[in-house]
Amino acid sequence: MTGHHSVEKIGGTSMAATATLFDNVLIAGRSGADLYNRIFVVSAYAGITNLLLEDKKTGQPGVYGRFVADDEGADGWRDAMAAVRRAMHDRNAAMFARADSRAQADAFVDERLGAVTACLDDLARLRSHGRFCVKEQLDTARELLAGLGEAHSAHSTALLLRDRDVKALFVDLTAWDQDDLRTLDQRIEEAFAAIDLSATLPIVTGYAGCRGGMVRRFSRGYTEMTFSRIAVLTGAREAIIHKEFHLSSADPKLVGADRARKIGRTNYDVADQLANLGMEAIHPGAGRGLRQTDIPLRVRNTFDREDPGTVVSGKYVSDVPRVEIVTGIPQMQALQFFEQDMVGVKGYDAAILDALTRHGLWIVSKSSNANTITHYLSAGAGAVKAVIADLQEQYPDAAISAQSVAMVSVIGSDISRPGLVPDALRALDAAGVDMIAMQHQIRNVDVQFIVASRDFDPAVRALHQALVEEEGRVKEGRCAA
Repeated sequence: MTGHHSVEKIGGTSMAATATLFDNVLIAGRSGADLYNRIFVVSAYAGITNLLLEDKKTGQPGVYGRFVADDEGADGWRDAMAAVRRAMHDRNAAMFARADSRAQADAFVDERLGAVTACLDDLARLRSHGRFCVKEQLDTARELLAGLGEAHSAHSTALLLRDRDVKALFVDLTAWDQDDLRTLDQRIEEAFAAIDLSATLPIVTGYAGCRGGMVRRFSRGYTEMTFSRIAVLTGAREAIIHKEFHLSSADPKLVGADRARKIGRTNYDVADQLANLGMEAIHPGAGRGLRQTDIPLRVRNTFDREDPGTVVSGKYVSDVPRVEIVTGIPQMQALQFFEQDMVGVKGYDAAILDALTRHGLWIVSKSSNANTITHYLSAGAGAVKAVIADLQEQYPDAAISAQSVAMVSVIGSDISRPGLVPDALRALDAAGVDMIAMQHQIRNVDVQFIVASRDFDPAVRALHQALVEEEGRVKEGRCAA
């Protein structure tokens, strides 16, 4: 199986827009053989994984969070599980026109939820005995819960396609009832060994039960890892991600839909910078596999059927140096470590990195001079405070502090045009934004501007106007001339 098929991932928001998804992606006017030679890897319907684990943005606990927090005898997690069942049944009711198909979808949900509920009941009884340590079992419970969302969406999607006379196959990688956890690659190779892609449309769970745990290793980016490995192992001609938006030059909600521009083409280096900032382009591990096997990635807007989207490839470099994206992190922490005697002495940097690793904090960027090391962290103030306490105990004479800042980054496959930084600084000054710090890497892929958190929005708008909109107008003027 090489070169003839695509592997396509559908995000949760797109999954929830079922009618549009069928009209624009799954069917999209195709019939007969044109329906096949595609593999779809699906996320859970929007909001379902939040109910199963915890809300990705607010941290509000779902079934897993309630199970971990509940005291002996509490039923909070059972109430949360009942909420998941209602949400899944409601989703089925909204999608299925055929009563027998809806009944089949509901029965599938009930079976899976019942099995995991029984596991949690057993674990609750076990942990009620104080001498048992159940941490490892809690990790397993989290994995089982995560897989429920993708199992539901993949099963229902395959049913809906078969109702439309498409030869769809539900490919369940969750291993929800298996003890022999294989590697992710082994799981995928076994699942696809006997599938004829020319006559079958596989609908695959974005979660895969495998050695090491998908959530444990990749957090909430596990669906993209499954998608990437399937593309690599089956030799796909192209990998496609369907999202609810175009990969744009800035957030349209921030700069205006009429000002934001679809990128069109970029490379994996840019995708890595976006992932480092927490932007949802593609998980860096997933992008790595595609880049190494020279599989192009296309990011398409589910709601814009005719638009080809943005292609991300390994070798692309803009023919003219330009900024492609202005984005960033509105709330982060700058951890500053000052030690007068640091000059010429090794070990400080390693100690700081060790503390940050122990506390699991994400380093976005760092800078240093003779006696100061600053790390820009995607973390809350409380977590950074704990790091400071650890470091202060190790280095009592150091001055260690943290402050809330924002980072605005201008990114492109080649941003080496003369005058870019001075133009950016003038734009920030004109917008009344004071720059706290700046970093410009030699490779000319990004420039990072550190500003006060309150200045994030005006900084993005000012830099986008100066470096994307004005540049675009100049280019259009040259073409017209």
